[in-house]
Amino acid sequence: MTTDPTTPARPTPTDIPTEMVAIEIAAPGGPEQLRPVTRPVPQPGPGEVLVKVAAAGVNRPDVLQRMGHYDPPPGVTDIPGLEIAGVVAAAGAGVEGVAVGDAVCALVGGGGYAEWCVATAVHCLPIPTGLDAVAAAGLPETVFTVWTNVFERARLQPGERFLVHGGSSGIGTTAIQMARAFGATVYATAGSAEKCRACEALGAARAINYRDEDFVEVLKAETERRGVDVILDMVGGDYVARNIAAMAPDGRHVSIAVLRGAKATVPMIPIMTKRLTLTGSTLRSRSAAEKAAIRDAVKDRVWPLIEAGTVRPVIDSRISLAEAARAHERMDSSQHVGKIILTVEG
Repeated sequence: MTTDPTTPARPTPTDIPTEMVAIEIAAPGGPEQLRPVTRPVPQPGPGEVLVKVAAAGVNRPDVLQRMGHYDPPPGVTDIPGLEIAGVVAAAGAGVEGVAVGDAVCALVGGGGYAEWCVATAVHCLPIPTGLDAVAAAGLPETVFTVWTNVFERARLQPGERFLVHGGSSGIGTTAIQMARAFGATVYATAGSAEKCRACEALGAARAINYRDEDFVEVLKAETERRGVDVILDMVGGDYVARNIAAMAPDGRHVSIAVLRGAKATVPMIPIMTKRLTLTGSTLRSRSAAEKAAIRDAVKDRVWPLIEAGTVRPVIDSRISLAEAARAHERMDSSQHVGKIILTVEG
């Protein structure tokens, strides 16, 4: 592992090379398919900026792309990586609100596993006060996902009860803190006693070890059999029916991943009698304008919480870009708590 990188020095045009080190997926498969290669440094187009990358977040969609199950959208680089932090080195035509030399983190459609990356300017955010580039690199994909799904689609309200599966993941650790900060009572599932303790330390009222306990029965006991109002689900498969059983009247269920399978048998009677809403989304395929709207909401509603220390990125490990395969091995092991971050030397 590398030491914590500092925010890189402000680049000048003469500092921008023509080639860079990036991580390529040699063929669909395991972590060993990730390999460092030399690629041309991308050029920013209209409305885009070129970022000298200091760190990049590792996310489950990167793993799916590595396995051949999640192709990048048309026109997007095959280099994986959906969130970065660093310094703006160049700007394309029409860029406003972001300037060369700004320290930013950004949501990107791909290309984060590299020394240089192009980002849409309106998808960039200033690195929050008090955070370095490593911590900031773990924010965009995670915070955008939690905000749009939990607070926009599911409309979580103060005083409601909220359940997040995979509470010790990057999404989970962020969702626990954000839901708690906005006044919800939070429950989480995780796969070990250690992970459950981590969830409770972040603000979960009760963390449930799914290997030892039935989360449906635990939640009924915790809520006097009423159930929870909102569930953020990244499991899918047979969890969907169990989630429905754990939901309160007028509850909202949001799917963001399908780790246990994309097909589910859905019981219709409780959906009708409890007036439930089942929805879901993916972030990568949304339009640039939609992502920009999410960015604006996050800047207004969540960034102040991060700068105040109420919500903080939980960093599991820092691993050098050249060792991206090792970062994916850690992700595949599911032993991590919080975010795995790739760091870029220099």
